[in-house]
Amino acid sequence: MKDTLTLQGLTLRHQQRTLVDGIDLTLSAGSIHGLVGGSGSGKSLTCAGILDLLPPGVQRSAGILHLDGHRVEPARLRGRDVALVVQNPRSAFNPVRSLRHHALETLDTRHVRGSEAHRLILDTVREVGLEDADRVLDSFAFQLSGGMLQRMMIALALLADSRFLLADEPTSDLDVVAQARFLDLLERLVVDRNLGVLLVTHDMGVVARSCDQVSVMAHGRIVEQVDVHRLFESPHSPEAQTLLAAHRTLTREAYAP
Repeated sequence: MKDTLTLQGLTLRHQQRTLVDGIDLTLSAGSIHGLVGGSGSGKSLTCAGILDLLPPGVQRSAGILHLDGHRVEPARLRGRDVALVVQNPRSAFNPVRSLRHHALETLDTRHVRGSEAHRLILDTVREVGLEDADRVLDSFAFQLSGGMLQRMMIALALLADSRFLLADEPTSDLDVVAQARFLDLLERLVVDRNLGVLLVTHDMGVVARSCDQVSVMAHGRIVEQVDVHRLFESPHSPEAQTLLAAHRTLTREAYAP
């Protein structure tokens, strides 16, 4: 299938224990696929497993990736067709390198250098909503907020010309305003850049706002996979029902007089 990233049968094990069991997912260009579940359900591990970025001791025992219908190895996708945005963006940057260095290094892998590279970096940083681009680029990760670093991670994905973005709990460490701005940016890029996104989250409000399709995980397996409207109208799995009940309770409390 054109403009798709398909994962088939991802199984991850630690010693004799199966952590993720037979996960099937399809990401499509121009849409956001939510991956939700309670703590320990395996959603973040699944996200890491797609690109084979696994913690020590965790091994992939099965799983096949197809890009546009052609089988590919995870290592060929990382930082190229598929980019990753992590929950704690500060940990993703070299603390002794400026953000400009990160951007130049990203473009160097595409053989884009010199004045063209500097122009593209400035344009992309502005595209993701980072004002005073030169100051941001000359900064180090510890000098910027979490929200700014999340935007910079997306800028690096755009500079790499990635077609798919894996976003692992990208809003959980952001305040409400920064979270809304990040989702605004993500939704705009999905439309403008035809980006395909896997959005890993435990926040059903984020799912309701941004996602087109949703997969619900429990105990390392996908227990429900439907479009977002059907999930909210008639959740089938007990896990989805629990997540939605908790979300509605919190929402009522937040808006109670």
